[in-house]
Amino acid sequence: MPKEGRPRHGSMAYWHRKRADSEVPHFTSWPDIPEGPKLQGFAGYKAGMTHAFIVDYRPTSTTTGQEVQVPVTVIECPPMRIAAIRFYTRTYEGLRSLGEVWADKTDEELARRLPLPKKGTAEDQWKKVDPAKVEEVRVLMHTQPDLVTGVPKKAPELMETRVGGGTIEQRTEYAKSILGKEVRVTDFARDGAMVDVAAVTKGKGFQGATKRFGIKLLSHKNSKHRRNVGTLGSFQPGYVRPTVPNAGQMGYHQRTEYNKRILKIGENGDEVTPNGGFLHYGKVRNPYVIVHGSIPGPAKRLIRLRDAARSHVYVTLEKAPEVAYLSVESKQGA
Repeated sequence: MPKEGRPRHGSMAYWHRKRADSEVPHFTSWPDIPEGPKLQGFAGYKAGMTHAFIVDYRPTSTTTGQEVQVPVTVIECPPMRIAAIRFYTRTYEGLRSLGEVWADKTDEELARRLPLPKKGTAEDQWKKVDPAKVEEVRVLMHTQPDLVTGVPKKAPELMETRVGGGTIEQRTEYAKSILGKEVRVTDFARDGAMVDVAAVTKGKGFQGATKRFGIKLLSHKNSKHRRNVGTLGSFQPGYVRPTVPNAGQMGYHQRTEYNKRILKIGENGDEVTPNGGFLHYGKVRNPYVIVHGSIPGPAKRLIRLRDAARSHVYVTLEKAPEVAYLSVESKQGA
C-alpha cells in the first residue's frame, strides 16, 4: 500500500477568499528608492474609466511611437493631511514602534475615526524619541472626503505611509516639515511614474461554485441540479479538502496590482469629467491621476498608490507619456 499524502499540485492563488477586514487597503512592504526624502504613497477615490489616445511609450510594443487607443482610469486625489509621525526601530522580531509625534492641531473630522491624543504638545513628544534608535520614519496621513462631492462620507480614512530616500536624519526633517500640513499627489509622484495600486475589489456576495471558480456545468442528465460540484473528493480522507471548489464569498477582497503607469497628473477636474459626470460618481473637482489600464474596485472606492516595488521590470521614462486625446463623451449610454 503506498503511503497516503503528497504535495498538492497547482496554485491556490489567493486564499482564503473572505471579505476584506478593512476597506482601506494596506501595504506590507515599501521599496527602497534612490531619490528623496519623499512620501512613498498616496490615496484617492476611483472616479471611473474612459479611453485616451496616447503615443505608445512601450519599447517592445509593435506600435512603439505610434498613436494608440488605450483604456484609462481616473482617480480623484484631493490633498491629504499629515496627522502624526511614527518612528520605528529594528529588533530581532522585526520593526517595533519607538513612539509617535502628533501635530498640535489636527482635523476635527479625524475624531470620527479614532480618539485623538490630548496630552502634551508636539515639542514634548519630540523629546521622548531617541534619534539614535530610529531606523524607519513613517507618517500617519488621512484623506479629506469632505472635499469630494462624489463620495458620501465625512469620516477620513487614516493610513500609514513610509518616508523614503535620503538618510534617517533627512527623512526626520522632511517629516517634521510636513507635520500638520496638507500634501498633494505631486509630492508623491510625477507624470510617467510607475506605481503599485491597492484596493478592495467589487463585492459580489455569496456565490455558487460555477460563478466563483468557473467549474463546468453538469450534464443535463443530472436530475434537479446542474450548477453543483460534481464531486466533493475521495472517500479518504474523511473531510472535504480546501482545494475543492465550493460556494462562498466572492469579491470584496484586497488586491494589489503592480507596475501601473501614471499617464498624467492634473489639477482641473473639468478636463477629465465626461459629459453628465462619471457613472455613480459625478464630477471630478480636485486634482486627479490618470492611470493606464484598469484598477480594482467600483466607483467611489478608496485607492492607495505606492512607489513601484518591481519597477526594474519596466524602463523608466525620461519624459511623460504624450496624451493626444482624452474622451469626455457621456458614459450614460455606455
